[in-house]
Amino acid sequence: MIIELSNVGKRFNRDWIFRGVNYRFETGNAYAITGANGSGKSTLLQSIAGSITLSTGDCVYTQQNKNIAGETIYQQLAMAAPYLELIEEMTALEFLSFHASFKPMALDAATILDKVELPHASHKQIRYYSSGMKQRIKLAQAFFSDVPLLLLDEPCTNLDKAGYALYHRLIDEYAGNKLVIVSSNDPLEYDFCNERLQMSDYK
Repeated sequence: MIIELSNVGKRFNRDWIFRGVNYRFETGNAYAITGANGSGKSTLLQSIAGSITLSTGDCVYTQQNKNIAGETIYQQLAMAAPYLELIEEMTALEFLSFHASFKPMALDAATILDKVELPHASHKQIRYYSSGMKQRIKLAQAFFSDVPLLLLDEPCTNLDKAGYALYHRLIDEYAGNKLVIVSSNDPLEYDFCNERLQMSDYK
């Protein structure tokens, strides 16, 4: 997949969050969107995901030399972010199986829970999970969706040292054939990224 941003910008009322962004993202690479809190990292990531409408410029998606309409890009991506909610009335098995009815998963739900070290809690409602366990479920849903684009916004939120190690293991083992974009100001979340986009350059 290739994503090309051409002079994109976003403003709320009269305030520009970012503008003049020209950038190219390609499958096989990992990119970090960095900057201080409030700099527009998440807004840019959500714009790439198609969930926020840009104020100016164009975002063009290409997969296997075919253009993908912006309104259908959600079918090609998976995302983990603090503001995305889980269905807490479901068990983890139910949630991942439900997700698989909308988007193909690379593995079955039980195997995925083994991979994120939560087999013991697979039949427990997510509402009873700790914040770190909930984050592992978000990462599971994102990493094991069989899609070409992986978007990660502050992916290690609420994770402990073991959770960070799990995150990097998932990156090493399951993200190599995807286009990965990470929004973060924590170097431990994007230290594997070979390109960096600094939001302070687009004010």
